[in-house]
Amino acid sequence: MTTFEHNLEKYAALTAKTGINVQSGDTIVIQIAVTQSQLARDITAACYDLGAAEVIIKWQDDLVDRLNMQHKDEDRLLNVPDFQTQEYDYWLEHGAKRISVMSSNPDNLKGLDSDRVAAVQKANGQAMLKVRQATQANKNSWIVIAAASPAWAHKVFPDDDLQTATDKLWTEIFKTTRIDQADPIKAWEAHGHKLQAKAAELNAAQFKALHYTAPGTDITIGLPENHIWIGGPNESSDGRPFVANMPTEEVFSAADANNINGYISSTKPLSYAGNTLNNMKFTFENGRVIKATAEEGNDVLQKLLQTDAGVKSLGEVALVPDPSPISQSKITFFNTLFDENASNHLALGSAYAFSIEGGTKMTEEQLKAAGLNRSQAHVDFMVGSSQMNIDGIKHDGSVVPVFRNGDWAD
Repeated sequence: MTTFEHNLEKYAALTAKTGINVQSGDTIVIQIAVTQSQLARDITAACYDLGAAEVIIKWQDDLVDRLNMQHKDEDRLLNVPDFQTQEYDYWLEHGAKRISVMSSNPDNLKGLDSDRVAAVQKANGQAMLKVRQATQANKNSWIVIAAASPAWAHKVFPDDDLQTATDKLWTEIFKTTRIDQADPIKAWEAHGHKLQAKAAELNAAQFKALHYTAPGTDITIGLPENHIWIGGPNESSDGRPFVANMPTEEVFSAADANNINGYISSTKPLSYAGNTLNNMKFTFENGRVIKATAEEGNDVLQKLLQTDAGVKSLGEVALVPDPSPISQSKITFFNTLFDENASNHLALGSAYAFSIEGGTKMTEEQLKAAGLNRSQAHVDFMVGSSQMNIDGIKHDGSVVPVFRNGDWAD
């Protein structure tokens, strides 16, 4: 077995054990590209080793996705067939634990009709709504990981040949997920404890709002009453610890969707819907986007903001210190899973129900009344830098430094 094959097996084992915490009788769904068949086999084997009852593979292919987007009859493209929604119902009925493996070309749909792309995103989002709501309420464990592909690697390392770029990207994936360490599972336990400790500090503070300032940014984001900051392992509704993202360096909570005022600028490119969006600027008033622009991908951004009413507010507020390992690598990954863990970030769209006390037992209407944004979309974008300061505003109006120059304030 080569070193790469050994690392791939370790990666699969970590995903199954620490990631979604597979247990006897589980249904597992793996969403993965056809080019990652060996990783799919390794994860499948690892899940069965831990007692899974069944493993369902949902294959994806960039080229087929692009061809469908270009040529498929519009009525077939925009109407999700019953057999597909019935499959989603099967996942929910069997409490499926989902593993999403990201490896797509960030520019896979670049140059295609943005109206058509946006309509497909909306149709798929509506079809997946129940699954997404269950995910955002932690009804079952789930995880997002990555796998290197030549097209993605070339975007990250454009000066290298495809094989060299792909090898370098795999090296970064193994490094940031701690696969390069002797015992990745123990390494993740230690890392999780650090993130949980920082979340506990913020939960004790219970700030009313956060005030962000940086070049191109001056915004105050309210936080709901009884909000919960999460860092490190999550917990599913059946009490099962799991890690939703590998890598992860964030501590996050929900925004108060009714109390967001000011302007903020993105600091990293965003890969969304097969396109790259860059240098975005948003102006918020009373919790809603009233102006948004992007120097690259503006048409796609405007279509995103038409998805539904909720996409024009924020669902997630996440804090990541600039000295984090991913940030210090100085690599732009053009992949939200990595870039959001190099930077403070926000998410347009839906909030996670577990970000407020009792939220997982609330109805959609109760969550909205509590200030948690509801939408079929959830799109993270990066806003942090070494120049960002953040102050916590307490209910009595006093101010507490949270971030200074991109790092946790002492």
